[in-house]
Amino acid sequence: MSLCRFEEGLVIAVGKGEPADVMLQYGFKNVLSIDEYASYFDGIDPLSPYKTWKTRSLIDKAEKEPCKPPHTRNVFSERVEAAFVVSDPVDWGRDIQVLCDVLRSGGLPGRENSHQPPLFFANDDLEYQVSQLCKLDRVHDNALEYTCFGKPNPSVFRNAENILSHLPCCPNVEAYKGNSTITGTHLFKTIYMVGDNPAVDINGARQAGHPWFSILTRTGVFKGKENDPQFPADLVVDNVGDAVDYILRTEGFV
Repeated sequence: MSLCRFEEGLVIAVGKGEPADVMLQYGFKNVLSIDEYASYFDGIDPLSPYKTWKTRSLIDKAEKEPCKPPHTRNVFSERVEAAFVVSDPVDWGRDIQVLCDVLRSGGLPGRENSHQPPLFFANDDLEYQVSQLCKLDRVHDNALEYTCFGKPNPSVFRNAENILSHLPCCPNVEAYKGNSTITGTHLFKTIYMVGDNPAVDINGARQAGHPWFSILTRTGVFKGKENDPQFPADLVVDNVGDAVDYILRTEGFV
């Protein structure tokens, strides 16, 4: 599915930090963060009166824009064309509530159930997706439809390999001798994927295949003594330092 068709239409961006700025940098011209979008609707988050905390990004934004003008756009009649989950949300409950209202109403919260706008996940965060699935399926006639990019999608790894192949040569590469018309490219003998999440990091490297070599660390999601049974890595180490040591020894740097 081409995302170019959403460049002009209203899209909402979900995630910590400044997700709308990220989308703008990718060429989308009409973007609101879910924080901004929710602020147009009184009562869309019934628990908001009890939330006294603020994120660092909201505080910084308020300091930069102390005299922000009142809302000038009419989101009540402007349909949301798509929603993008750029990263893990900060306020999961509020964001799920708003997304449910947007998705079940065809992009116009407060309206009757209608065709769901496209939903995209930039990261395959299964826990968040499951939460979203359970909530939306309770208020909509049809199951949630969504598209996932990011790990473990093999396209992410192929893109990374393609970008790396155009960097200046290093000891771990050999000259490209194929039929490519692109000059200055090279093939890697090995690309190391170091991660702590078997279902995302290791699974993605396994799907991508050669030249990816997966190293699973016990410093995050994974805490097991042995290899992960469902998505076993090529190597399991205690921490990132051990992974780096292994890579340096294998590549002959030490």
